[in-house]
Amino acid sequence: MKVGIDTFGCDHGRSGLGSYLNSLVQFLQNDDTVQYELFGAEIDRYTYGNENDVAYKSISLPDSQTAERMWHLFSANHFAKKQKYDVVLYPAAAHMLPFFFGVPGVAIVNDLVSNLFSSKKDTKHEIHVKHSLNKAEKIIAASHCIKRDLERLGIKSDRIVVVHNGVDHSLFYPRELISPNLVDIKPFAIQRPYFIYASRLSSPSKKHVELIKAFTLFKERTHLPHRLVLAGSEGAYSEEIHKAIFSSRSASDIFVTGFFPHESFPELYSGSDGCVFPSVSEGVGLPVLEAMATGVPVACSKSSALPEIAGEHALFFDSDNIEQMAAALTALATDKSLKEKLVSGGLEWSQRFSWEKTAQLIKEVLQGIVSK
Repeated sequence: MKVGIDTFGCDHGRSGLGSYLNSLVQFLQNDDTVQYELFGAEIDRYTYGNENDVAYKSISLPDSQTAERMWHLFSANHFAKKQKYDVVLYPAAAHMLPFFFGVPGVAIVNDLVSNLFSSKKDTKHEIHVKHSLNKAEKIIAASHCIKRDLERLGIKSDRIVVVHNGVDHSLFYPRELISPNLVDIKPFAIQRPYFIYASRLSSPSKKHVELIKAFTLFKERTHLPHRLVLAGSEGAYSEEIHKAIFSSRSASDIFVTGFFPHESFPELYSGSDGCVFPSVSEGVGLPVLEAMATGVPVACSKSSALPEIAGEHALFFDSDNIEQMAAALTALATDKSLKEKLVSGGLEWSQRFSWEKTAQLIKEVLQGIVSK
Protein backbone atom coordinates (compact mmCIF):
# COMPACT_ATOMS: atom_id res chain seq x y z
CA MET A 1 0.00 0.00 0.00
CA LYS A 2 1.40 3.38 -1.03
CA VAL A 3 -0.01 6.34 0.89
CA GLY A 4 0.35 9.96 -0.21
CA ILE A 5 0.23 12.61 2.52
CA ASP A 6 -0.72 16.15 1.53
CA THR A 7 1.26 18.87 3.35
CA PHE A 8 -0.54 21.83 1.73
CA GLY A 9 -2.63 23.91 4.13
CA CYS A 10 -0.40 23.13 7.12
CA ASP A 11 1.26 26.57 7.17
CA HIS A 12 4.83 25.28 6.80
CA GLY A 13 4.60 23.72 10.25
CA ARG A 14 3.83 27.04 11.97
CA SER A 15 0.25 26.29 13.06
CA GLY A 16 -1.73 23.68 14.93
CA LEU A 17 -2.25 21.73 11.71
CA GLY A 18 1.47 21.88 10.97
CA SER A 19 2.26 20.62 14.47
CA TYR A 20 -0.31 17.84 14.03
CA LEU A 21 1.23 16.67 10.76
CA ASN A 22 4.78 16.80 12.08
CA SER A 23 3.86 14.80 15.20
CA LEU A 24 1.85 12.24 13.23
CA VAL A 25 4.52 11.63 10.58
CA GLN A 26 7.09 10.75 13.23
CA PHE A 27 5.08 7.58 13.91
CA LEU A 28 4.00 6.65 10.36
CA GLN A 29 6.78 4.16 9.78
CA ASN A 30 7.36 2.46 6.43
CA ASP A 31 7.31 -1.35 6.50
CA ASP A 32 6.56 -4.33 4.27
CA THR A 33 2.85 -3.45 4.18
CA VAL A 34 2.89 0.32 3.70
CA GLN A 35 5.03 3.06 2.13
CA TYR A 36 4.28 6.68 2.99
CA GLU A 37 5.19 9.67 0.83
CA LEU A 38 4.69 13.32 1.72
CA PHE A 39 4.00 15.83 -1.03
CA GLY A 40 3.82 19.61 -1.10
CA ALA A 41 5.89 22.76 -1.58
CA GLU A 42 9.67 22.44 -1.93
CA ILE A 43 10.08 24.75 1.07
CA ASP A 44 8.57 22.02 3.27
CA ARG A 45 10.88 19.22 2.17
CA TYR A 46 12.54 19.21 5.61
CA THR A 47 9.62 20.50 7.67
CA TYR A 48 7.87 17.23 8.48
CA GLY A 49 9.09 13.82 9.57
CA ASN A 50 12.80 14.48 9.50
CA GLU A 51 13.47 11.68 11.99
CA ASN A 52 12.20 8.82 9.82
CA ASP A 53 12.59 7.74 6.20
CA VAL A 54 9.34 9.05 4.73
CA ALA A 55 9.96 10.28 1.18
CA TYR A 56 8.96 13.74 -0.04
CA LYS A 57 7.73 14.76 -3.50
CA SER A 58 7.91 18.48 -4.15
CA ILE A 59 5.44 20.43 -6.30
CA SER A 60 6.31 23.78 -7.84
CA LEU A 61 3.61 26.30 -6.90
CA PRO A 62 3.42 29.95 -5.78
CA ASP A 63 3.28 30.13 -1.99
CA SER A 64 -0.33 31.27 -1.77
CA GLN A 65 -3.60 29.77 -0.59
CA THR A 66 -5.28 30.55 -3.91
CA ALA A 67 -2.60 28.73 -5.94
CA GLU A 68 -2.75 25.70 -3.64
CA ARG A 69 -6.55 25.50 -3.78
CA MET A 70 -6.49 25.73 -7.58
CA TRP A 71 -3.92 22.91 -7.70
CA HIS A 72 -6.22 20.73 -5.60
CA LEU A 73 -9.12 21.48 -7.93
CA PHE A 74 -7.36 20.81 -11.22
CA SER A 75 -4.16 18.82 -10.63
CA ALA A 76 -4.31 16.81 -7.41
CA ASN A 77 -6.01 13.75 -8.86
CA HIS A 78 -3.67 13.54 -11.84
CA PHE A 79 -0.69 13.87 -9.49
CA ALA A 80 -2.00 11.13 -7.14
CA LYS A 81 -2.50 8.73 -10.05
CA LYS A 82 0.93 9.52 -11.49
CA GLN A 83 2.54 8.78 -8.11
CA LYS A 84 0.59 5.50 -7.97
CA TYR A 85 -0.89 6.20 -4.56
CA ASP A 86 -3.45 3.68 -3.33
CA VAL A 87 -4.93 6.25 -0.96
CA VAL A 88 -4.22 9.89 -0.08
CA LEU A 89 -4.34 11.44 3.40
CA TYR A 90 -5.43 15.10 3.60
CA PRO A 91 -4.46 16.49 7.07
CA ALA A 92 -5.80 20.01 6.35
CA ALA A 93 -9.13 18.80 4.96
CA ALA A 94 -11.16 21.79 6.15
CA HIS A 95 -8.87 24.01 4.08
CA MET A 96 -7.43 21.97 1.18
CA LEU A 97 -9.26 19.18 -0.66
CA PRO A 98 -9.85 18.12 -4.27
CA PHE A 99 -13.43 18.59 -5.51
CA PHE A 100 -13.59 14.88 -6.27
CA PHE A 101 -11.22 11.94 -5.72
CA GLY A 102 -9.66 9.98 -8.58
CA VAL A 103 -7.67 8.14 -5.91
CA PRO A 104 -9.47 7.32 -2.61
CA GLY A 105 -9.04 10.19 -0.17
CA VAL A 106 -9.14 10.27 3.63
CA ALA A 107 -9.90 13.68 5.09
CA ILE A 108 -8.54 14.58 8.54
CA VAL A 109 -10.57 17.28 10.30
CA ASN A 110 -9.14 19.04 13.35
CA ASP A 111 -11.47 22.04 13.16
CA LEU A 112 -15.10 22.76 13.91
CA VAL A 113 -15.92 23.26 10.24
CA SER A 114 -19.16 25.15 10.89
CA ASN A 115 -17.18 27.76 12.87
CA LEU A 116 -14.75 28.20 9.99
CA PHE A 117 -17.64 28.83 7.62
CA SER A 118 -19.34 31.34 9.91
CA SER A 119 -16.14 33.30 10.57
CA LYS A 120 -14.79 33.48 7.02
CA LYS A 121 -18.07 33.83 5.12
CA ASP A 122 -16.55 32.31 1.97
CA THR A 123 -19.59 30.71 0.33
CA LYS A 124 -17.71 29.16 -2.59
CA HIS A 125 -15.18 27.50 -0.30
CA GLU A 126 -17.96 26.32 2.02
CA ILE A 127 -19.73 24.60 -0.89
CA HIS A 128 -16.42 23.10 -2.02
CA VAL A 129 -15.52 21.70 1.43
CA LYS A 130 -18.98 20.24 2.08
CA HIS A 131 -19.02 18.58 -1.35
CA SER A 132 -15.49 17.23 -0.98
CA LEU A 133 -16.04 15.86 2.52
CA ASN A 134 -19.09 14.01 1.24
CA LYS A 135 -16.97 12.50 -1.54
CA ALA A 136 -14.04 11.47 0.65
CA GLU A 137 -13.74 7.74 1.32
CA LYS A 138 -13.49 8.32 5.07
CA ILE A 139 -13.26 11.30 7.41
CA ILE A 140 -11.06 11.14 10.49
CA ALA A 141 -12.42 13.51 13.13
CA ALA A 142 -10.05 14.46 15.94
CA SER A 143 -12.85 14.52 18.52
CA HIS A 144 -16.47 13.47 19.03
CA CYS A 145 -17.26 17.18 19.11
CA ILE A 146 -15.97 17.50 15.52
CA LYS A 147 -17.94 14.41 14.50
CA ARG A 148 -21.18 15.93 15.80
CA ASP A 149 -20.39 19.17 13.97
CA LEU A 150 -19.84 17.28 10.70
CA GLU A 151 -23.09 15.38 11.17
CA ARG A 152 -24.94 18.69 11.55
CA LEU A 153 -23.43 19.68 8.18
CA GLY A 154 -24.98 16.61 6.58
CA ILE A 155 -22.04 14.17 6.65
CA LYS A 156 -23.19 10.62 7.30
CA SER A 157 -22.13 9.30 10.69
CA ASP A 158 -20.91 5.92 9.40
CA ARG A 159 -18.27 7.63 7.23
CA ILE A 160 -16.69 9.45 10.20
CA VAL A 161 -14.09 7.80 12.43
CA VAL A 162 -12.99 9.52 15.64
CA VAL A 163 -9.22 9.33 16.23
CA HIS A 164 -7.99 11.62 18.98
CA ASN A 165 -4.72 13.50 18.64
CA GLY A 166 -1.74 12.26 20.58
CA VAL A 167 0.73 13.80 22.98
CA ASP A 168 4.48 13.47 22.47
CA HIS A 169 5.44 12.20 25.92
CA SER A 170 9.13 12.22 25.00
CA LEU A 171 8.77 16.02 24.77
CA PHE A 172 5.96 16.87 27.18
CA TYR A 173 6.73 15.60 30.68
CA PRO A 174 7.32 17.19 34.12
CA ARG A 175 10.75 18.75 34.43
CA GLU A 176 12.78 20.76 36.90
CA LEU A 177 13.64 24.29 35.86
CA ILE A 178 17.17 25.62 36.23
CA SER A 179 16.08 29.01 37.58
CA PRO A 180 13.21 29.56 40.04
CA ASN A 181 12.75 33.13 38.81
CA LEU A 182 13.31 33.07 35.06
CA VAL A 183 12.52 30.87 32.08
CA ASP A 184 15.27 31.40 29.53
CA ILE A 185 14.19 30.16 26.08
CA LYS A 186 16.22 31.95 23.43
CA PRO A 187 15.43 34.60 22.33
CA PHE A 188 13.02 35.02 25.29
CA ALA A 189 13.71 35.48 28.98
CA ILE A 190 10.36 35.30 30.77
CA GLN A 191 10.05 36.39 34.37
CA ARG A 192 8.10 34.06 36.66
CA PRO A 193 5.39 33.68 37.89
CA TYR A 194 3.16 33.69 34.83
CA PHE A 195 0.14 32.10 33.14
CA ILE A 196 0.45 30.75 29.60
CA TYR A 197 -2.08 30.80 26.76
CA ALA A 198 -0.81 29.05 23.62
CA SER A 199 -2.91 29.92 20.58
CA ARG A 200 -2.59 31.84 17.34
CA LEU A 201 -3.99 35.38 17.40
CA SER A 202 -6.49 34.46 14.73
CA SER A 203 -10.11 35.20 15.67
CA PRO A 204 -12.49 36.60 18.32
CA SER A 205 -13.51 33.04 19.22
CA LYS A 206 -10.03 32.46 20.68
CA LYS A 207 -11.08 34.90 23.44
CA HIS A 208 -7.73 36.65 23.84
CA VAL A 209 -9.46 39.98 24.52
CA GLU A 210 -11.68 38.49 27.24
CA LEU A 211 -8.65 36.83 28.84
CA ILE A 212 -6.77 40.14 28.87
CA LYS A 213 -9.72 41.77 30.66
CA ALA A 214 -9.90 38.89 33.16
CA PHE A 215 -6.15 39.07 33.79
CA THR A 216 -6.41 42.84 34.38
CA LEU A 217 -9.19 42.23 36.92
CA PHE A 218 -7.12 39.47 38.57
CA LYS A 219 -4.16 41.83 38.94
CA GLU A 220 -6.28 44.65 40.40
CA ARG A 221 -7.86 42.37 42.98
CA THR A 222 -4.89 40.26 44.05
CA HIS A 223 -1.87 42.52 43.41
CA LEU A 224 0.10 39.33 42.71
CA PRO A 225 3.25 39.57 40.55
CA HIS A 226 1.99 37.22 37.81
CA ARG A 227 2.38 37.93 34.12
CA LEU A 228 0.29 36.69 31.18
CA VAL A 229 2.22 35.11 28.29
CA LEU A 230 0.37 34.88 24.96
CA ALA A 231 2.35 32.43 22.83
CA GLY A 232 1.24 32.14 19.22
CA SER A 233 1.72 33.48 15.74
CA GLU A 234 0.20 36.76 14.63
CA GLY A 235 -3.11 36.30 12.84
CA ALA A 236 -6.16 38.06 11.47
CA TYR A 237 -7.24 39.28 14.91
CA SER A 238 -3.82 40.48 16.07
CA GLU A 239 -4.62 44.19 15.82
CA GLU A 240 -7.63 43.91 18.12
CA ILE A 241 -5.63 41.90 20.65
CA HIS A 242 -2.76 44.39 20.70
CA LYS A 243 -5.28 47.22 21.18
CA ALA A 244 -6.76 45.38 24.17
CA ILE A 245 -3.29 44.95 25.67
CA PHE A 246 -2.46 48.63 25.14
CA SER A 247 -5.72 49.60 26.86
CA SER A 248 -5.15 47.31 29.83
CA ARG A 249 -3.93 48.79 33.11
CA SER A 250 -1.74 45.66 33.36
CA ALA A 251 -0.20 46.03 29.89
CA SER A 252 3.34 45.90 31.28
CA ASP A 253 2.64 42.40 32.61
CA ILE A 254 1.32 40.99 29.31
CA PHE A 255 3.91 39.44 27.00
CA VAL A 256 3.23 38.40 23.38
CA THR A 257 5.85 36.04 21.98
CA GLY A 258 4.75 35.75 18.36
CA PHE A 259 5.52 32.40 16.72
CA PHE A 260 6.89 30.01 19.32
CA PRO A 261 8.64 26.74 18.32
CA HIS A 262 6.63 23.67 19.33
CA GLU A 263 9.69 21.95 20.79
CA SER A 264 10.16 24.86 23.24
CA PHE A 265 6.65 24.71 24.69
CA PRO A 266 7.40 22.06 27.37
CA GLU A 267 9.78 24.41 29.15
CA LEU A 268 7.37 27.31 28.70
CA TYR A 269 4.53 25.27 30.24
CA SER A 270 6.74 23.94 33.04
CA GLY A 271 7.69 27.43 34.16
CA SER A 272 4.09 28.60 34.39
CA ASP A 273 1.63 28.65 37.27
CA GLY A 274 -0.97 27.28 34.88
CA CYS A 275 -2.19 26.95 31.32
CA VAL A 276 -5.26 29.08 30.58
CA PHE A 277 -7.24 28.18 27.47
CA PRO A 278 -10.38 30.32 26.93
CA SER A 279 -11.02 29.49 23.25
CA VAL A 280 -14.61 28.55 22.39
CA SER A 281 -13.92 27.29 18.86
CA GLU A 282 -11.73 24.26 19.51
CA GLY A 283 -12.23 20.99 17.73
CA VAL A 284 -9.36 19.61 19.81
CA GLY A 285 -7.46 21.99 22.09
CA LEU A 286 -4.22 20.00 22.11
CA PRO A 287 -2.32 22.57 24.25
CA VAL A 288 -4.57 21.55 27.15
CA LEU A 289 -3.30 17.95 26.97
CA GLU A 290 0.30 19.02 26.42
CA ALA A 291 0.17 21.26 29.49
CA MET A 292 -1.31 18.43 31.56
CA ALA A 293 1.43 16.05 30.39
CA THR A 294 4.01 18.65 31.44
CA GLY A 295 2.60 18.70 34.97
CA VAL A 296 0.92 22.10 35.17
CA PRO A 297 -2.71 22.84 36.15
CA VAL A 298 -5.18 23.81 33.42
CA ALA A 299 -8.12 26.22 33.44
CA CYS A 300 -10.15 26.30 30.24
CA SER A 301 -13.45 27.09 28.56
CA LYS A 302 -16.32 24.70 29.16
CA SER A 303 -17.39 24.89 25.51
CA SER A 304 -16.59 23.09 22.22
CA ALA A 305 -14.31 20.02 22.53
CA LEU A 306 -12.46 21.09 25.68
CA PRO A 307 -14.57 19.15 28.23
CA GLU A 308 -14.07 16.01 26.09
CA ILE A 309 -10.33 16.56 25.80
CA ALA A 310 -9.67 17.65 29.40
CA GLY A 311 -12.02 15.18 31.09
CA GLU A 312 -12.58 16.09 34.73
CA HIS A 313 -9.06 17.39 35.20
CA ALA A 314 -9.35 21.09 34.39
CA LEU A 315 -10.92 24.10 36.08
CA PHE A 316 -13.72 25.10 33.70
CA PHE A 317 -15.14 28.59 33.16
CA ASP A 318 -17.46 30.57 30.90
CA SER A 319 -15.18 32.51 28.57
CA ASP A 320 -17.68 35.36 28.26
CA ASN A 321 -17.82 35.76 32.04
CA ILE A 322 -14.84 37.97 32.94
CA GLU A 323 -15.47 37.61 36.69
CA GLN A 324 -15.48 33.81 36.41
CA MET A 325 -12.28 33.75 34.37
CA ALA A 326 -10.54 36.10 36.81
CA ALA A 327 -11.60 33.81 39.68
CA ALA A 328 -10.07 30.84 37.83
CA LEU A 329 -6.77 32.71 37.51
CA THR A 330 -6.87 33.50 41.22
CA ALA A 331 -7.49 29.84 42.04
CA LEU A 332 -4.51 28.74 39.91
CA ALA A 333 -2.31 31.28 41.63
CA THR A 334 -3.40 30.71 45.26
CA ASP A 335 -5.21 27.40 45.84
CA LYS A 336 -2.42 24.89 46.45
CA SER A 337 -4.67 21.86 47.08
CA LEU A 338 -6.67 22.51 43.89
CA LYS A 339 -3.46 22.84 41.87
CA GLU A 340 -2.13 19.56 43.24
CA LYS A 341 -5.40 17.80 42.37
CA LEU A 342 -5.43 19.20 38.81
CA VAL A 343 -1.78 18.33 38.22
CA SER A 344 -2.13 14.76 39.51
CA GLY A 345 -5.33 14.07 37.55
CA GLY A 346 -4.01 15.77 34.42
CA LEU A 347 -0.81 13.76 34.35
CA GLU A 348 -2.71 10.48 34.59
CA TRP A 349 -5.36 11.55 32.06
CA SER A 350 -2.82 12.69 29.45
CA GLN A 351 -1.24 9.24 29.38
CA ARG A 352 -4.30 8.02 27.48
CA PHE A 353 -3.19 10.01 24.45
CA SER A 354 -0.15 9.15 22.32
CA TRP A 355 0.88 9.79 18.72
CA GLU A 356 1.87 6.15 18.38
CA LYS A 357 -1.74 5.14 19.08
CA THR A 358 -3.07 7.87 16.75
CA ALA A 359 -0.78 6.75 13.90
CA GLN A 360 -1.75 3.10 14.34
CA LEU A 361 -5.48 3.86 14.24
CA ILE A 362 -5.06 5.99 11.11
CA LYS A 363 -3.03 3.23 9.47
CA GLU A 364 -5.89 0.79 10.18
CA VAL A 365 -8.37 3.16 8.51
CA LEU A 366 -6.15 3.41 5.42
CA GLN A 367 -5.67 -0.37 5.25
CA GLY A 368 -9.42 -0.88 5.52
CA ILE A 369 -9.98 1.30 2.47
CA VAL A 370 -7.28 -0.27 0.32
CA SER A 371 -8.31 -3.84 1.19
CA LYS A 372 -11.92 -3.33 0.03
